Amino acid sequence: MNGTGEETGFEVAIVVPKKRDKEKDENCDCVEFLVDELTKAGLIVERVNGISDEFLKLAAPLETLGRAAYELQMKKLTYIGMDLQFEWDQVTAFVRQPDGSLFSWLERYNCFRHLIYGIVNETESELILKFDGDEFALQRNESLVERMEVEGIVKQVFPTHEEVTRKRLLRIWALNWLGFTEQPIDEVYSYFGIKIATYFAFLGMYTKWLVFPAVLGLAVQLLDFGSMQLLVLPSFFIVIISWAVLLFQFWKRKNSALLARWEINYSLTDYRAINMEMASFKQSHEQLQENMDADKPTEKRALQKDEWFGLLLRIRNNAIIVMAIICLQLPFELAYAHLYEIIESDVLKYAVTALYLLAIQYYTKLGGKVSVILIKYENNQGEESSADSLVYKVFGLYFMQTYIGLFYHALLHRNFTTLRQVIIQRLIVSQILENLVENSIPYLQYSYKKYKAIRKKKCDKRSAGAKSPQFASRVEKEYLKPSYTASIGEELEDGLFDDFLELALQFGMIMMFACAFPLIFCFAALNNITEIRTDALKLLVMLKRPVPRASATIGAWLNIFQFLIVMSICTNCILLVCLYDQEGNWRIEPGLAGILIMEHILLLIKFGFSRCVPEEPAWVRLSRVKSAVQARDVCSKQLLKSLSQRKID
Repeated sequence: MNGTGEETGFEVAIVVPKKRDKEKDENCDCVEFLVDELTKAGLIVERVNGISDEFLKLAAPLETLGRAAYELQMKKLTYIGMDLQFEWDQVTAFVRQPDGSLFSWLERYNCFRHLIYGIVNETESELILKFDGDEFALQRNESLVERMEVEGIVKQVFPTHEEVTRKRLLRIWALNWLGFTEQPIDEVYSYFGIKIATYFAFLGMYTKWLVFPAVLGLAVQLLDFGSMQLLVLPSFFIVIISWAVLLFQFWKRKNSALLARWEINYSLTDYRAINMEMASFKQSHEQLQENMDADKPTEKRALQKDEWFGLLLRIRNNAIIVMAIICLQLPFELAYAHLYEIIESDVLKYAVTALYLLAIQYYTKLGGKVSVILIKYENNQGEESSADSLVYKVFGLYFMQTYIGLFYHALLHRNFTTLRQVIIQRLIVSQILENLVENSIPYLQYSYKKYKAIRKKKCDKRSAGAKSPQFASRVEKEYLKPSYTASIGEELEDGLFDDFLELALQFGMIMMFACAFPLIFCFAALNNITEIRTDALKLLVMLKRPVPRASATIGAWLNIFQFLIVMSICTNCILLVCLYDQEGNWRIEPGLAGILIMEHILLLIKFGFSRCVPEEPAWVRLSRVKSAVQARDVCSKQLLKSLSQRKID
């Protein structure tokens, strides 16, 4: 919202094609009708002519958004710590956002969507509407915009950048290279929403914490410790595991602190039972007792059946993915690793690698599509649960693709020289190429769309002899930019899937092969410092403004990171055995026994630190408890009042 808080900026746009027929029939033209209806709905409409399309930019007064929030039965946090249904008459009771606005970006976008798609034919008969000589009938209670999308008249409804805020974020965030890991997270939250802000908060914290193992790894790699050299790598690895466990425990604390600061960290579990008790008083005591006696056993059996049936479906689908990895992907990955090991010519190695990359991209995309299909047949509870299931399945494919070759070089051939070469290649060459690709492809796509639009306009006979068309409006340029979408499962995941996948694969590599190449942490830290700015630049310049999503944590990725820590304990202990047992006789007593003991100690550290470090700061816990007490007191008073009223009646 703007500084006054009275109305939003132009944050949503509707794209419609320009009319070929210049004669207008104001009474029947569907675009004119849409503009009138949007205005009647309380929206502010600004029409912008582009080269081949017309754009309806939309803003909204605060009262219009408030009415939409009420119709959506939107729950918002109040100053007593309870989430209550929004009412415009009680607007002062609801907590405002960190930037002073009443609604978050996610809430505003949902209100816009409700107002846009809520325009329906309220007349007693169908409406005949026209566009460019064609006509269609809008049935009673049918959504106007949805019907126009079917007819191809509304091309897209998308969120637009707000120029003042975008330029400010460019200056203080994307182009602020001197800040290293510093980021304006509160402003990122206000502009992009909670999910993207959470990603950048995690990326910034992870990168800042990487400085310590990077310095330590540099010292281990370059310094000669003399007679203590044999103890250096085990000690280094113990420190690294402790570092990783503490990183994620303190991330949980930071995540809860951020949510509390953004006023969205108050759990409903503290007063959900009270709310259910209040709702029960809306029914008569006899009806309530009847429902409990008649429906409870049936409902319980149905819930248990759905629960176990959903579990069996997930087990079946996970088994399909695992068998596909073992039977199809594992032999292919091992064959590539073996060829890379035995081929002596560098030219042939590059050729084999190129063929491998092409084949694995096709296999991974196919696996992602199969995973999306399987998820549709799972009994997942909500979109977030389906997205998490997709993340686990697709990460299994990438896990095998990324690490099986490294395991082959390290464990079967014990070729640590080749292992270090492959790690450097993956961390330096791959990361640089990925950053170039993920920023250059959107620009090339935008340039190609822009070229096609201009060429089409030039070829138009009606434009013959006219000067070359130019893109004058910002909204048209944004429309031509690609969307922030995932490489697989666009309906379940946004572009953060690929960004988190990149981080998870990097984390697995630096952790699972830390003892073989301690310097690996330096490359990861330098890459992530660059990643913060390039990802910010991608969101602000290269792509459309992303559609906001409600996820408030990193979700399934946290479990994946925890899994990679456990895997790294196992792999590094095996690496230490291989390093100290060059002959391969597996009898480095008491060294082997010491490494086995160290493995158990590290597992104890992993699970011990997870219990010792609280996941929630004390001030957040205190604030939550105070809010729960306030909510309980309010609900208790309402219950007493309801009981007293029943007694009087």
